[in-house]
Amino acid sequence: MKQSKLTLISHALCPFVQRAAIVLGEKDVPFERINIDLEDKPDWFLSLSPMGKVPVLNVAQGDGHTAILFESMVICEYLEESQAGPRLNPPAPLDRARHRAWIEFVSSMLGEAWGFLNAKDGDTAASKGAAFRDKLQRLEAELGEGPFFNAATFSMVDAVTAPAFRYFDVLDPDVGEPFFAGLPRMSVWRSALAARPSVIAAVDSDYGERFHAHLTRQGALLAVRPR
Repeated sequence: MKQSKLTLISHALCPFVQRAAIVLGEKDVPFERINIDLEDKPDWFLSLSPMGKVPVLNVAQGDGHTAILFESMVICEYLEESQAGPRLNPPAPLDRARHRAWIEFVSSMLGEAWGFLNAKDGDTAASKGAAFRDKLQRLEAELGEGPFFNAATFSMVDAVTAPAFRYFDVLDPDVGEPFFAGLPRMSVWRSALAARPSVIAAVDSDYGERFHAHLTRQGALLAVRPR
């Protein structure tokens, strides 16, 4: 049976797309990536994505049929179940359930980070920033010796968390470093994820410039130059 051909429909800045790209990288699966403009969505994309969002994974199967998957964690779980390579979920049901619970937590943390970074007024920035810091502190208490969430083993939790940390790696240190101050395990985790080849490859080399341009277009308070 022929192997499925995978096409990831993407946006250059979307953190949810990065989740799928990281999982594909960890499993060393070849795939095609097509970036679209979410402010001018093409008709062919809207015909594929019921919610008009990325990521979308086009699975061209060996029998000639094509399947369309949407929602980042649905795509990640499909890749985990269907592709060879290292397992990213723990084998034990209880451990798997625990990891999935923390994935939900990290998803909410990503929302707080996005709200802070895109805030257009000081009150919103302060509120979202405090909520983000609180979640980092909660995760700090959960982490072990690292360097990853599951000790030395890279897991699905790592794949979904890395995009949230990436924001702060491309902004002025004065913006990001206060959030991670006094959180030594979190800082080790953040550094390990930033150095992971799959995480690096999940975005284009001009990601920092693109993100800065996005903040400028949005009129965000943090429209600062990337380092």
